[in-house]
Amino acid sequence: MGMAVSIDVRDLPAGSNAVGDVVGWLHRVDATFSTYREDSEVTRLGRGELGIEDLSPDVEEVLLRCIDLSERTGGAFDAFAVPAPNGTTLDPSGYVKGWSIEIAARMLEAAGATSFCINAGGDIAIRGVPDPGRPWRVGIRHPEWADMVAVTLELEGPIAVATSATYERGAHIVDPISGEAVTDIASATVVGPDLGVADAYATAVFVMGEGGVDWIESQDGYSAYIITHDGRTRWSSRFPI
Repeated sequence: MGMAVSIDVRDLPAGSNAVGDVVGWLHRVDATFSTYREDSEVTRLGRGELGIEDLSPDVEEVLLRCIDLSERTGGAFDAFAVPAPNGTTLDPSGYVKGWSIEIAARMLEAAGATSFCINAGGDIAIRGVPDPGRPWRVGIRHPEWADMVAVTLELEGPIAVATSATYERGAHIVDPISGEAVTDIASATVVGPDLGVADAYATAVFVMGEGGVDWIESQDGYSAYIITHDGRTRWSSRFPI
């Protein structure tokens, strides 16, 4: 889907091919879910070329989760009502990226890894610590200055971090209810136990604007940090700052 993925594993058993398996999994996700590919299952579904009975288990799982997330967010995240690059209004990418990296993390864990960090375009899955007594350090980019970090988080896994912003792709986040691109805030970061949910919640908080910080308080295990266009910051009570 046009994003770089970095995998930093500190303790993978010798001879393991788990990283190669993860790369293969991510290519499979791209082939299935990319809204930039004419032949992906999601594109074909959005165009009506496939029916519900034709769906693979992965796509069925993702779409059911997207329905649930739309209900949880009051429609602020809705994979079925936003314009996609393929010309349809089906785009589960706001959940798929985090979901796929969360599964990649489980694949590494199943192979015996306990200390690693996977970063997919700013969506991050963390397990353990990089070295004994030292946490992972995750920087949240300043939305205006690319070479500056707005805040640095010190984290120990298992934990996930997801950020929604306009500094990479412009005003691409759409409010599903109004159908308009949202630019009320500059960035929204969500931290929580599951990267797929955190990814969708980051989109929802971005759409909600400053009110998203209040909304996230009702979501057990998840917290949010936002930056406004005038440089103000606000975060929820559980945010690890």
